[in-house]
Amino acid sequence: MAGTMPLMIGAKVNCTDGACGEVSRVVVDPAAQTVTHLVVDRQYQGRLVLLGLVDAVPGGLRLGCTIAEFENLQPADATVLPHDSVEDPRWDVLGVSRRARLSPPSRPPVTSEALPFGQVAVRGGEHVHATDGDIGQVRGLLIDPASHQVTHVLLREGHVFGRKEVAIPVGAVTGLAEDGIRLNLTKQQVQGLPPLDIDHPGG
Repeated sequence: MAGTMPLMIGAKVNCTDGACGEVSRVVVDPAAQTVTHLVVDRQYQGRLVLLGLVDAVPGGLRLGCTIAEFENLQPADATVLPHDSVEDPRWDVLGVSRRARLSPPSRPPVTSEALPFGQVAVRGGEHVHATDGDIGQVRGLLIDPASHQVTHVLLREGHVFGRKEVAIPVGAVTGLAEDGIRLNLTKQQVQGLPPLDIDHPGG
């Protein structure tokens, strides 16, 4: 779509000195309806990349940094290791180490997103809900390259829309929820939108 920049989930990303990964999430400020960061995964580790570092180029996206600089960016996720033991003050009476006696079963590490405050991540495959039911899955976003404002949500290709994508105007989005993106349109209204042929950078 003329005048917009596609941010496709799964797009290949290059740094100034070589390939550095692919887009796994798009980080949005829901209050301002702007994209602030991309999460680019490299060797299973996601990094938060400011959108100001990103340019669309033929075949993908290009970052204005080297691979070494990319690897110094803030991780997009934080992993917490649960304590291997718990304290019980009753053991103080016996003068015995409190931490040596009670060891709960081993628990796996807990990983959570480490996004800027108040911002949310849009992932590929998240469901898009019309007022009367599920209509498809997110493929990416279209933004205004100057303001970073989201202009459209792109639906993943599927049997409902043939092999073309549909761009949902951002004005039809009523919110981002845990179960996906919600619209104020019916399924029939979405199906009536014109299909969109778009260059998928690296996707």
